[in-house]
Amino acid sequence: MAEAEEQETGSLEESTDESEEEESEEEPKLKYERLSNGVTGILQKDAASCMTVHDKSCVKINQISLDESGEHMGVCSEDGKVQVFGLYSGEEFHETFDCPIKIVAVHPHFLRSSCKQFVTGGKKLLLFERSWMSRWKSSVLHEGEGNIRSVKWRGHLIAWANNMGVKIFDITSKQRITNVPRDDVSLRPDMYPCSLCWKDSVTLIIGWGMSVKVCSVKERHASEMRDLPSRYVEIVSQFETEFYISGLAPLCDQLVVLSYVKEVSEKTESEYCARPRLDIIQPLSETCEEISSDALTVRGFQENECRDYHLEYSEGEPLFYIVSPRDVVVAKERDQDDHIDWLLEKKKYEEALMAAEISQKNIKRHKILDIGLAYINHLVAKGEYDIAARKCQKILGKNAALWEYEVYKFKEIGQLRAISPYLPRGDPVLKPLIYEMILHEFLESDYEGFATLIREWPGDLYNNSVIVQAVRDHLKKDCQNRTLLKTLAELYTYDKNYSNALEIYLTLRHKDVFQLIHKHNLFGSIKDKIVLLMDFDSEKAVDMLLDNEDKISIKKVVEELEDRPELQHVYLHKLFKRDHHKGQRYHEKQISLYAEYDRPNLLPFLRDSIHCPLEKALEICQQRNFVEETVYLLSRMGNSRRALKMIMEELHDVDKAIEFAKEQDDGELWEDLILYSIDKPPFITGLLNNIGTHVDPILLIHRIKEGMEIPNLRDSLVKILQDYNLQILLREGCKKILVADSLSLLKKMHRTQMKGVLVDEENVCESCLSPVLPSDAAKPFSVVVFHCRHMFHKECLPVPSMSSPAQFCNICSAKHRGPGSAILEMKK
Repeated sequence: MAEAEEQETGSLEESTDESEEEESEEEPKLKYERLSNGVTGILQKDAASCMTVHDKSCVKINQISLDESGEHMGVCSEDGKVQVFGLYSGEEFHETFDCPIKIVAVHPHFLRSSCKQFVTGGKKLLLFERSWMSRWKSSVLHEGEGNIRSVKWRGHLIAWANNMGVKIFDITSKQRITNVPRDDVSLRPDMYPCSLCWKDSVTLIIGWGMSVKVCSVKERHASEMRDLPSRYVEIVSQFETEFYISGLAPLCDQLVVLSYVKEVSEKTESEYCARPRLDIIQPLSETCEEISSDALTVRGFQENECRDYHLEYSEGEPLFYIVSPRDVVVAKERDQDDHIDWLLEKKKYEEALMAAEISQKNIKRHKILDIGLAYINHLVAKGEYDIAARKCQKILGKNAALWEYEVYKFKEIGQLRAISPYLPRGDPVLKPLIYEMILHEFLESDYEGFATLIREWPGDLYNNSVIVQAVRDHLKKDCQNRTLLKTLAELYTYDKNYSNALEIYLTLRHKDVFQLIHKHNLFGSIKDKIVLLMDFDSEKAVDMLLDNEDKISIKKVVEELEDRPELQHVYLHKLFKRDHHKGQRYHEKQISLYAEYDRPNLLPFLRDSIHCPLEKALEICQQRNFVEETVYLLSRMGNSRRALKMIMEELHDVDKAIEFAKEQDDGELWEDLILYSIDKPPFITGLLNNIGTHVDPILLIHRIKEGMEIPNLRDSLVKILQDYNLQILLREGCKKILVADSLSLLKKMHRTQMKGVLVDEENVCESCLSPVLPSDAAKPFSVVVFHCRHMFHKECLPVPSMSSPAQFCNICSAKHRGPGSAILEMKK
């Protein structure tokens, strides 16, 4: 809080430390408003509050009290008069005492007929009650301990303070339930009066001198009552404050304290009356925590005493009245508008903007847009241009006029580049001049930034022809600038001038050339540029050409690449990989291309192609001495013996020769291989290691000359024996499996055949086709049922012969087909 000089029109709220030069960073909790303006008498009344005032124009009024409804008021004056009357009705009671009455308190529910009660306090505490026939009777609740100086009534409990302490009286039980003595008896009770307030129906807060006590009224257990009151009071919190207490009021679970402050002058070392303080504290068990503290500049505070200040509050709403002889000040909780005011004052614009957005339905004096604009101006003033530009997106939203205004502001300070990334590109769309202005700014100073904006901004935001002309003007100065050339190609693309764009992309060898061709279907424009595309990126170019054969034929591509056979090979090879038959007319040409540029793929090509001429391929491979390819072609043409000879004589690779012989599976080839290898010990070793599963090794072993030294002969013979043993084991294992399976199936068949067979009236004889069971059950019959489930009358079966006594099913047995099988076949 800023410190202000004391003056009649000065701020009500000041810093608690007058020597503090820096502003406090802690936001105040309350705001203040002066109700009186130098008048000598005020009567401030609220629906749930009352306050002590002085009226010098008439008799001095000591106390005003209202009930909770605000419809009945009690007034006591210095001349001993007490009046209780209805503010909106003719109901009235008045009484004159022979001594001044300091206090009056009306029952909180005085409006009810059963609660027509009030108390007055002077030397005695008197309770007035209205009995039947509207008569008032009085009774003394307390006397003999000096003047009653404060009374607070809540529910059925009356609390009052006199010179000795604080008492609480229970109206229901007509008993006094506690006495809380005052702590500092050295203080004059008339100069430092007690302050009372009810936080709720059972919590009383007492402030006296520098001491605060929080008292809780509790119900006594039935076993403890005896002759004691049904309620008792427990002090749940007690602590000391720095200054003298002039008033108390509850604020949720916190406490508002009005304090009378005395300080010592550094110059004269004498005490003087300082500004009163209004503190918000959080009571704890033995101490308190200060939440906020405000020093109030009220008129004449230098002459006031502790008893001259009073704090009253409004039930149900956070209103607090600070009353002094010359001022009445209302303290209110700060609302969201006040919070935003404080944030703006402290230049915390971002927090203010956030607070306004969160509470936009509750704020009345502020607008989110105004706060946002102030925030942008603040950032610009601080030189934080990038942050200010970024905030424009959120603050300006879709307001095109404000956007254009801010852009011109940024232009004036030379910061168009800062705001360019955040300009709206749709809803809203600004005037084309705005975008052109920023593009020209970048074109003059930053080619890369200019290119980025052209890529990111849609082409319809600005006049494309204007920007194209500007770029061309710059290219006159720097015709080889790749960034400008690329950007110009993009601008041509936006303008649908695809031919110029394609020419630039090809010149630059830019990767987007293929995307441009696909996107805008420019295949007609690239028929004479196929070599350029292949030189740039042969893989992408071939894929694109093959994907669009209907637009650029295979014949056209091959013709265009005629002078570049290496590129022709790349295209035809990819075509062959996709489809072995599409380019069959070029397979003969491809033999030479593979032989020249890609021999590793020649043999796979020869194997997969069924269209290439074998004689031509053989001629080329023999000319270039491609042995492997020649061997394959010879074998494919049926000359396997010559192919094997080439492997043995030119490749000298026995493993490959053995593999070739295995593939051909020709006994003559094995014979040739053995004959060729018989005088070559390394070849014999290879044969011994590999032919065991295809040729009987004895044929080879018998032909080996005596005395010939063969490397690793022992290992080879051991391997032959192991292979033989393995074959024997495999055969025995297979035999065991077959026998076990056969036996299992035989048993299963036997079990199946041993099962009974159902014979009923629906079954017919497969020979005569009449039911097998006679219609007369008493008539003897004979039926034969075979395992195949076919049924016959016994007399329908042929009589077994001496040579073959066993009977067979006429249907299932191919060996014995009796008469009637033809009929059954016709039935089937």
